[in-house]
Amino acid sequence: MEATPLSIPEHALGSNGEKMPLLGLGTAVSPPVGAEATKLAILQAIKLGYRHFDTAAKYGSEQPLGDAIQEALSIGSIKSRDDLFITTKLWCGDAHGELVATALKRSLQNLKLEYLDLFLIHWPVSAKPGTYEFPIKEENFLPLDFKSVWSAMEDCQKLGLTKSIGVSNFSCKKLTALLAIAKIPPAVNQVEMNPLWQQKNLREFCKAKGIFLTAYSPLGAIGTFYGSNRVMECEVLKEIAKAKGKTVAQISLRWIYEQGAGVIVKSFNGGRMKQNLEIFGWSLNEEELRRISGIPQSRGVPGTPYTSRFGPFRTIEDIWDGEM
Repeated sequence: MEATPLSIPEHALGSNGEKMPLLGLGTAVSPPVGAEATKLAILQAIKLGYRHFDTAAKYGSEQPLGDAIQEALSIGSIKSRDDLFITTKLWCGDAHGELVATALKRSLQNLKLEYLDLFLIHWPVSAKPGTYEFPIKEENFLPLDFKSVWSAMEDCQKLGLTKSIGVSNFSCKKLTALLAIAKIPPAVNQVEMNPLWQQKNLREFCKAKGIFLTAYSPLGAIGTFYGSNRVMECEVLKEIAKAKGKTVAQISLRWIYEQGAGVIVKSFNGGRMKQNLEIFGWSLNEEELRRISGIPQSRGVPGTPYTSRFGPFRTIEDIWDGEM
């Protein structure tokens, strides 16, 4: 049976109650697969019931996502743009007060949309204005001016260019600094989270502050230059999956969902896309949750490409403020 869009639970976001599907499809593909393959995967995902799509200026997938949305509308896979929840992110080279609105409008142009559902600051650091390379050259990093950049993000929401605004890869300490100056608090913090990096402190902090946590790399970003198979090869997860007749991916995604977080999962494989939707309507028992909470913890995405001997982050500890 094909999943209907109704089978994905939603969360009402803080600032305006906008409903975000708790499971989204990520479009960061490393190494890249090309625009046509990306578009076809997104069209297939829409047919299966995905309604939340996550992209970023950095991923190069905004245009194929935009093309897929247009095609889905023309063939009737969705009735209107409003059926979808679209997230994109502000790249470091555009993380300057005066460049934020221009960057968002560029993303809208790529996506062929009139508004975003969610616009995130991709990393808590800036780069030389207008630089789009990755990796960023060490000498091109600059501190993020929270006040001017966040104020520009707030203006984008007020203008209706995006329904909600948020951040990605922000520590408790950086969120505290942002909340001190924010008129509109961030609706979302998108961070690495999976059974091998459970983010317990950050989860509790965000919950207390009304910031919704969304997980990226829920399966360890297997197959990417920065990821590993450590989640998929975790013995505890393999044993639970076997006992339940589920996949390791389903156990990991279900665990994140049960912690009250959203999840962005990236697979362009049709069979796995379908399996990844099948995480509702069953649950992990207390013993299984206890076993997962005992898994040794370490970051899988330390953020090394965002460190520089010139600063602002000389070490990965600086990025996460020691929240290792």
